[in-house]
Amino acid sequence: MISAETLDKAVAKGLISQALRDQLEAMERAVALAPEAGRADDEGDEENLRLFGGGNDLFVTVGTVLLSAGFFFVLTTLLPGQTFWIAGILAVFAWGLAEIVTRQHRMKLSSSVLALIFMAAILVALALQVEASFGIRKPETIWQLLALRQTASQAGYLFLGGGIIAAAIYFWRFRVPIIAGAIAIAFTLLAFLQTAIILYDSVTTGAIAPPRLEDVPELLRAALYMPLICGLIVFATGVAFDIYDRDRRKIWSDCAFWLHVVSAPMLVHPLFIMATGQNVVFGHIAPDANATIMLTILILGFLYVALAIDRRSLLVPTLAYFGSLGIYYLVNSASDSTGIPPFALILVVVGALIILFGAGWQRIRRIVVKPTLPAAVIRRLPALKA
Repeated sequence: MISAETLDKAVAKGLISQALRDQLEAMERAVALAPEAGRADDEGDEENLRLFGGGNDLFVTVGTVLLSAGFFFVLTTLLPGQTFWIAGILAVFAWGLAEIVTRQHRMKLSSSVLALIFMAAILVALALQVEASFGIRKPETIWQLLALRQTASQAGYLFLGGGIIAAAIYFWRFRVPIIAGAIAIAFTLLAFLQTAIILYDSVTTGAIAPPRLEDVPELLRAALYMPLICGLIVFATGVAFDIYDRDRRKIWSDCAFWLHVVSAPMLVHPLFIMATGQNVVFGHIAPDANATIMLTILILGFLYVALAIDRRSLLVPTLAYFGSLGIYYLVNSASDSTGIPPFALILVVVGALIILFGAGWQRIRRIVVKPTLPAAVIRRLPALKA
């Protein structure tokens, strides 16, 4: 069997392309897994995620963090107060280290850490450049805040657009999946910025009447559609990657993992507010029986979607969100209530579902998905394991 290291060296020397390398690796894995195809369900429950490369990867990751931290403190000593140059040099340092760790050895965890260091350094450098170029200062009055419209739009486009371009170049060079999540977040923030600018311009030109104080709750509720739409777009992109890489042998399924992680909070929070009528923004969380029913339906809906696309990465943030709300409610108001608080039941359901689905994910997925979806749809989803 050809080792992954041999394939990576062949790519680095230009003997084969990255696409051919992925195809060869998929072929070798298919051959290796063929004799084990008849194993029991509980032995094939794990998602095929290539996020961690074993003990040596963890060892190199620790070294990467220590080396980067040490290099950062050296720079702060040699260049006191020169934050822009420190960030720029640190980004170059992370790129150079990635040429060895990621490009040559394809270490998963340490590559993700280096990608995050690179993006953090680039964003700090961009923020400082934007601040210096546009002279942005914290507004002290409402008039100073309104006067920032033109400056804020240009600065936002430069900051977020520069971050997206840097992330895209880094991904093109190193193919690190976590960068897909960073790009999705940047595009979401860019959409938020553009929406705010459009709303501001509409109010100032008279196309939209300025909101009154009593309209603020309804305005905040309407604003939930923006993260919901962005979450749906990111989620759809992740599903498209999953469909493209149905057997999860290439990098695109790893990118889909991070896209589902990013999309889940943007989907869960707006749907929770809309379905239950709760005001999480201002800390009022006291669902009645109807809200509890709607919340249960939401959880079941997310469970079904996660089973259909075979992605627990969509389910974990969802259950964590609902669970954290339940804990918040119990801590703050259980002493004032009588009987069993509604969210206590939600916590019981969430905990039981996590254990149940964790113990037999593929078996439950086959039982639930196969009878409820058309065969044409199932053929495009990740395979149902026997």
